[in-house]
Amino acid sequence: MEEKQFQEAIFKALLGRRSIRKYLKNIPEREKIIKILEAGIWAPSGHNNQPWRFVIIWSEEIKKRLSELVKYSKELIKSAPVLIGVFLSKNAMYDQIKDHQSAGACIQNILLSAYAFGLGTCWIGEILKNEDKVKEILGLLKEEYEMCALISVGYPDDKSKRAGRYPLEHFIIKEL
Repeated sequence: MEEKQFQEAIFKALLGRRSIRKYLKNIPEREKIIKILEAGIWAPSGHNNQPWRFVIIWSEEIKKRLSELVKYSKELIKSAPVLIGVFLSKNAMYDQIKDHQSAGACIQNILLSAYAFGLGTCWIGEILKNEDKVKEILGLLKEEYEMCALISVGYPDDKSKRAGRYPLEHFIIKEL
């Protein structure tokens, strides 16, 4: 692929990806889920500590139990074909802020690569307020992992309009 085509493909993904909250019933192939997680682990991390860990959730029963822990994302969690829990291994962490920033980069890689595979995603943060209950449902040791996000994944059936953005000037404080 030529450099200009590559640049255009990257910008197309960055500008085209959006949060999807409704999915078709088709379950994404496990191979695609593994590939998007593989993209996730190539995110940068301080000292290359790679602290992220994942739980792939296919079980309808587990999704139902997790959906009971939120107010606004209930239906999204229950109806998502697949959920991915993103955690940090406390044993691999070396700096709270830097490791959470790395997890954010990992999650963004997952969201963008899912889009490249024709999948929709939504980064769900509301559930973090019930982190201990989530870990209990997933059978994780509370002291070993720190939850960063829950990501819903599936083939999009969401016709809603993409949210806009303020113009770039809104975000630039100054140029020196």
